[in-house]
Amino acid sequence: MSDRAPGEAVPGGMGAGGNRLTYREAGVDLEAAEAAVAAIGRVAATARRPEVVGGIGAFAGFFRWGGAGGGLLAATCDGVGTKLAVTLEQDALETAGWDLVAMNVNDLVVHGAEPLFFLDYVAVGRLDPQRVARVVQGMAEACREAGCALLGGETAELPGLLPPGGMELAGFAVGHVPGGEPLDGRAVRPGDVILGLPSSGPHSNGFALIRRVAAAAGARWEDPLPGTAGTLGEAVLAPTRLYAAAARRLREAFEVRALAHITGGGLPGNVPRTLPAGCRAVLEWGSWPVPPVFHWLHRQGGVPWAEMVRVFNVGIGMTVVVPAAQAEGARRLAAEVLGTEVPVIGRIVAGPRGVEFEPPPGTNPPGGAGL
Repeated sequence: MSDRAPGEAVPGGMGAGGNRLTYREAGVDLEAAEAAVAAIGRVAATARRPEVVGGIGAFAGFFRWGGAGGGLLAATCDGVGTKLAVTLEQDALETAGWDLVAMNVNDLVVHGAEPLFFLDYVAVGRLDPQRVARVVQGMAEACREAGCALLGGETAELPGLLPPGGMELAGFAVGHVPGGEPLDGRAVRPGDVILGLPSSGPHSNGFALIRRVAAAAGARWEDPLPGTAGTLGEAVLAPTRLYAAAARRLREAFEVRALAHITGGGLPGNVPRTLPAGCRAVLEWGSWPVPPVFHWLHRQGGVPWAEMVRVFNVGIGMTVVVPAAQAEGARRLAAEVLGTEVPVIGRIVAGPRGVEFEPPPGTNPPGGAGL
């Protein structure tokens, strides 16, 4: 530990015995984000074509080409948030490029789309061709992993808007939905089982709170992370896991009824996005190991577990809903593709659309011993 905090300085303190931090106190208001989505949806509805399928709120947008019986395209747009600040501090530019692709492609595959191509927007305060090339190298590696083309993009030099060394990224992915109907959760039924595909770490969400906790704790990114053989920086910068191959194999072999990408809003905010009315997800708190980095954030920041699960993925990067009879086979296949254990984390019951935890996330889940 050190009195030099990574990232920008922040006022106040917190931690064990101190103030409890929330995402809103770190500068991100999830309720305001939900209100913004609703407002955007109303405006977007005024700018449509007949080929548009659905509205705002899914993980991707859909566009049908070739008439009523034609194919269906899915498209996504995303960034890497303030994780980019940490990647710049740690000179992990390839990771930023990989994350940019993964965040977009993972949003495509939850709807059964096969990723086709990816485009990027890279803005810098002062153009350094080698730095930009390193970011694009990470994008190319992720595109190869996902099976899509890196089709092109835009590099913008913005002096006066971004400082020298400053950077901002945005990505755009397009995929094709075989059969012309997106996977949207309409087939989910009470009695179905929920599998949890493990994350590699925080992925690209919650970094406003991560940086706030680290700064107030006086932590350096190079500090050892308890419970691991690595550092805090390595844990928070672990590249976002790509789920394209696992999702493809599962859909080919089993009746996958819903997939959800666990990004901003955590499990409570994302699982309901692919549930039909009358279906409720019950997640078994403690049924999966929560990686050490989340225990560190909980303890150093005094962040309640109820807040942790709505900000971070807490170890689950994607959920998969399958019929109960297929759960064990699907679990084994996903574990084979991902190279890690895949747990059953819950079930679907009749009730109002949403998520509940049994028991409520108020105590340390597995993975925190000795941290």
